[in-house]
Amino acid sequence: MRAIVLLLVFLLGLAAPAFADDVAAAQSVIRAQERAFSRDDAAAAYSHAAPEIRQLFPQADIFMQMVQQAYTPVYRHKSFEFGEARAAGGRIAQRVHIVDDNGEAWEAMYTLEQQPDGSFKITGCSLLKAGQAV
Repeated sequence: MRAIVLLLVFLLGLAAPAFADDVAAAQSVIRAQERAFSRDDAAAAYSHAAPEIRQLFPQADIFMQMVQQAYTPVYRHKSFEFGEARAAGGRIAQRVHIVDDNGEAWEAMYTLEQQPDGSFKITGCSLLKAGQAV
């Protein structure tokens, strides 16, 4: 029994750094896209989008226009802070707390997926005013 407990502790210890590394990588991608939005750098922002998103928006300027219109708090904001993250099977869900330029609080849930080259790309973002039901 003690050997099983030690094995579980060992395996959990191995999983924690991988989880932390994946979350850090995902947050880096989200932060890079956020900075690209702040510079109005459509090409850089678009480079962090997963292939599925690129199929929906086949050009960087079309993608940027969609973000400007549908995700204004993501595009322009006063604050952008990471919250809870979950990781499983090469997928990350990352909550982001946003305060928009008008001082209103928002919750964004980014989803990312690990690509064949090991990088993470953004597969989606859902956005709700803070306090609204999902």
